[in-house]
This record gives sequence, structure tokens and C-alpha cells, in this order.
Amino acid sequence: MAPQRTAQQARAAVTGAAGDLPRLLSAVERKVSGRLAAALESAGSTIEQWRVLSLLADNRGHTMTELADHALLPAPTLTKVIDRMVAANLVHRRADENDRRRVLALLTPRGRRVYRSLQQTIEQQESDLFSPLADDVDELRALLTRANQRLP
Repeated sequence: MAPQRTAQQARAAVTGAAGDLPRLLSAVERKVSGRLAAALESAGSTIEQWRVLSLLADNRGHTMTELADHALLPAPTLTKVIDRMVAANLVHRRADENDRRRVLALLTPRGRRVYRSLQQTIEQQESDLFSPLADDVDELRALLTRANQRLP
């Protein structure tokens, strides 16, 4: 009869070498973000601006808290990003009709045009980046979505 594995051995079997999974995730994130950042920079934008535009593209208007969560930014940094986007006439702010204390951000017509242009850039980069993984992209997306939802 084989000896029972300890909890630490079981975890090592799941994660590989200690710290390997977090390192791999970080390495992939750096490669993807670097490629997207370079493409967006040549189109006159940033990843942070793209994330804001992509959420606001639904035409519902979003609070700064929602935008900060989606853009993966702390609130003070997001405020600076939004201020720059307002100055560039990409976004405008207005009071929420249901709760006048809340401010919503929305795309301007120019912001919508920029979003559509950048969306093509992002789609091309994603295609280039993930074509070597074509058979696994849906599974990868599902795994990452589940991990994002389940991890605290």
C-alpha cells in the first residue's frame, strides 16, 4: 500500500514547484500586456484607457468604483486617467439620474469612435497572441474566469 501524501505534497502536485503557478501567470500577463501596450501606444492610447473605454462602450454609464474595478486601478490613479480622457473629449461625467450623489462616466461621440478603432487593434493583437493556442483559448478563458471568480 502506497503511503499517504501530506497536504503539502498534494498542493505541490497541483501547483508544481513552489511559486511556479503565480510566476507563470505573471510571465504570461507581462507578455500579453506588453504586446497590447505597444499596440495601443502606437494607436495613441494606453491599456488603462482601453479598459475604461471597453466598459463604457455598453452605453450604460458607470461609476468610478465600477471603472476602477474593471480597469484594475486604484481610485486615485483612475481619477487621473478619467481626467485626461475628459480633457481629450473621450469621456464625460454626469450625475446619476437615480442618485444625484453618484457621478457616472460615459463615452462621448469621439470616445466611441476611438473605442471602435482601438477595438480592431485589440482584436488583431489577441488573434496574433493566441493563435498558437487556438485549440485551447476557450478552455483557458473558462479556467481564468473561474479562477477570477473563486479567488478572494
